[in-house]
Amino acid sequence: MWLLVLALGGCVRLGPDFQPPGEPWVDHWNSPELEQASQRALYPDIRQWWQVFKDPVLDQLIAESDAHNASLKIAGLRVMEARAQLGIAQSGRYPQLQQVSVDSLYVNRNQTGGNNPVDSHFWQHSAAFDVGWELDFWGRFSRAIESSDASYFATQANYEDVLVLLRAQVADTYFALRTTEARLRVARENARQQQRSYDITQKLFNSGQTAELDLQQAKTQYLSTLSSIPSLEDQLLRQRNALAVLIGRPPGALPMVVEYSGLIPLVDRAVLQDVPANLLLRRPDVRAAELNVAAQSALVGVAETDFYPSLSLLGSIVWSADTLSGTSRSLDLIGGPSLRWNVFDHGRISNNVRVQDARLQQLIEVYRDTVRQAAREADDAASGLTRSLQRERILHEAEGAAVRSLELANALYREGYSDFQRVLDAQRALLDVQDNYLLSRNDAVSNAIALYKALGGGWYSALPKVDPDTRRQMEQRTDWGDLLAEPAAAQPASPLPNQVKDHD
Repeated sequence: MWLLVLALGGCVRLGPDFQPPGEPWVDHWNSPELEQASQRALYPDIRQWWQVFKDPVLDQLIAESDAHNASLKIAGLRVMEARAQLGIAQSGRYPQLQQVSVDSLYVNRNQTGGNNPVDSHFWQHSAAFDVGWELDFWGRFSRAIESSDASYFATQANYEDVLVLLRAQVADTYFALRTTEARLRVARENARQQQRSYDITQKLFNSGQTAELDLQQAKTQYLSTLSSIPSLEDQLLRQRNALAVLIGRPPGALPMVVEYSGLIPLVDRAVLQDVPANLLLRRPDVRAAELNVAAQSALVGVAETDFYPSLSLLGSIVWSADTLSGTSRSLDLIGGPSLRWNVFDHGRISNNVRVQDARLQQLIEVYRDTVRQAAREADDAASGLTRSLQRERILHEAEGAAVRSLELANALYREGYSDFQRVLDAQRALLDVQDNYLLSRNDAVSNAIALYKALGGGWYSALPKVDPDTRRQMEQRTDWGDLLAEPAAAQPASPLPNQVKDHD
């Protein structure tokens, strides 16, 4: 009979089986903006999308951030934590109570009154081994394992999401730094040109050939441009410090980031290896949201098991003796089934199931919103890339016109055919156009990075989730067994219903 019970144990699993909370529109989702801003090609691999910029410094910065960034290390350690939590859940397959107890007690008994007063003292010894095994008849433990398994996969997806965000942030900060360097060069060059105009105007004023108004206007323009330089230098320092922290270094100089005289590179379209709908669902945060639904779905089943009786097998071996002469020693073997059933829950169990179900529905809505937000981010970035490239082309043409305008204004002023105000206006226009042109290029690059990020690019890394130094430190402190070792094979990139393992 008990063999039959053991065979049936764990076969009944209460609660809902996980159903992916898919959105029908996602399967064929696309947008005209994405069609315009992307192209299909095999290279560069979207997992290493930053190679499209062909910048060895950026490659080195991303490699350093992968190895040393603190947020990424914490995400990797959370995977190890989830792996240990999964081990705790898997221990429910075995007897939950396995306890050895040994007692050695001194007894001093002084009994007065009655016909047989007693005054004795002795040692009493006992040893026992107790075992209790709650059978997984309703799936309490298998559902708990299912939940922990899904949570483990979710932490891996969260690790990949940190990778996506980190690499995009490193690239964005790096190109913003290079843009600030270029803006600083433009401001200094314009300041030098305006200083020459101011010096010439001052000589003309001293010789009585021009009015003081021209002198003061030239001085105002020069000092105004000069005042923008400290702000840009401060911005450059902050961006360099931010980049240093991202790659796991203290704030300070970055020897590999030398100042470039060239413009930051542009990409006219993002390179994708798959249709946007598939890339969207492969985003790590979308996969994590789906796996969180799977984990919570199993917890509904765990809560429902409280409605039903728990059947356990109990056993004990107890040996006892004392130091009194003439007393016997005993060895007891105790075993049998035990049934426990909370028949009057007063709403506690029912409401706990409702709590778990409400949390499940919340996570379903979180998943759906995550997918919608991912689509919005991709569409916005694609539109931003297209529009910023259009603006860059217009401003590039405007820059040529502004340079020519300043040359003509200077020539007319020297020949006496124009007043100095036109020179000042041309200088101001040139500075504004050059600065806006650099910002437009940065906007284009930033939108390209945002598009790759929105489609989950950069989610893969061949590096271990726990670096060797951290692993050695943890192993010296605690016995981790083989949990800190990387799995033999990479985990699947997309969550499927069968990804949450069946542990029946």
